[in-house]
Amino acid sequence: MTETTPEDRKRLKARTKLIHAGRRPSEQHGFVNTPIYRGSTVLFPTLDDLSKRNARFSYGTQGTPTTEALETAWTELSGAAGTVLAPTGLAAITLALLAAVKAGDHILVTDSAYRPARIFCDTVLARMGVETTYYDPLVSAGIEALIRPNTSVIFLEAPGSQSLEMQDVPAIAEVARAKGVCTILDNTWATPLFFPPHARGVDMAIEAGTKYLSGHSDLLLGLVSANAQWIKRLRATFDAFAMCAGPEDVFLALRGLRTLDLRLREAERQALDLAHWLASREEVVQVLHPALPSCPGHALWKRDFLGSSGLFSILLAPCSTNALAAMLDGLKLFGMGYSWGGFESLVIPFDCSTYRTATIWSPPGPALRFSIGLEDIEDLKADLDEGFKRLRSVA
Repeated sequence: MTETTPEDRKRLKARTKLIHAGRRPSEQHGFVNTPIYRGSTVLFPTLDDLSKRNARFSYGTQGTPTTEALETAWTELSGAAGTVLAPTGLAAITLALLAAVKAGDHILVTDSAYRPARIFCDTVLARMGVETTYYDPLVSAGIEALIRPNTSVIFLEAPGSQSLEMQDVPAIAEVARAKGVCTILDNTWATPLFFPPHARGVDMAIEAGTKYLSGHSDLLLGLVSANAQWIKRLRATFDAFAMCAGPEDVFLALRGLRTLDLRLREAERQALDLAHWLASREEVVQVLHPALPSCPGHALWKRDFLGSSGLFSILLAPCSTNALAAMLDGLKLFGMGYSWGGFESLVIPFDCSTYRTATIWSPPGPALRFSIGLEDIEDLKADLDEGFKRLRSVA
């Protein structure tokens, strides 16, 4: 067997690329998977080799064959110039931002962003002298009016965290490029399989590998891919922090990578089925799922995305806290936890109203976010149906 080259893989479909990218069995004694390399020290055979400091691997913080395998595969999948790994998804967000800003800068962050990203901007970046303005995620090319002479970054998330607003990423990226502003996109919901970030004009793209790349709720990981303009600065920032992901987590992510397409498409199918079912329920006022024609962001999703994942939200009719607790506490198949993208189904109530600053979040009743896993869809419907019965039975 002859191993595929990066040039070969450019002609392959995404599912095939996922299987072959980042693997070099010939360098691993023929074993299919790159093993876990644990270590800090790398030995050099001669003083000359040590002095040149141009070896492929020179110290553990600068990477190992395990991390290189995932970085290489993710770079190919994302259509990027390079990728760095971080220990968590939030660490990937902070790393990307720190690579692009300096003291005295101004940045624009979507009002629908992952809340811990907002906290980082409002605390750490604020202490560094970086000012953050939050903007309406629906602003599209109108973002130009918010750009100042010292604006260095526009941070996007499509769709938005929890509330699922869809952003016009290409339009914003086009404005940003004309103004010399870096665009950073949290692309965790879609992954590069369903939204190729750099082909849509984004400079840096973030993925919480904790979610779909892992697929099994057993690791923490973040990835940042960058285009040719930004990869050197991103890598230099990473080297300065030595923000390394654990080797076991990277190995598990590589394992998850090989089945990412299959799992993501099954999650998509299951979530769409359940979203349509929920839309027919009298207890549900609205389903926030970009792939549904009834969702406000559907036109953008249809134009720019290649699929949808298993994460969506619903807005319930007004009900008491006791009624909601009766529904959620009795669920047997839906766990309550602050993550998603694993094999198991999850649900959490959420309320964006306490921290939105550019938009108003005012749903008619409680809001729930679902992550649909790989259980039988009829079993999931039955579990929720019983939950809705409990909700209706409590005043």
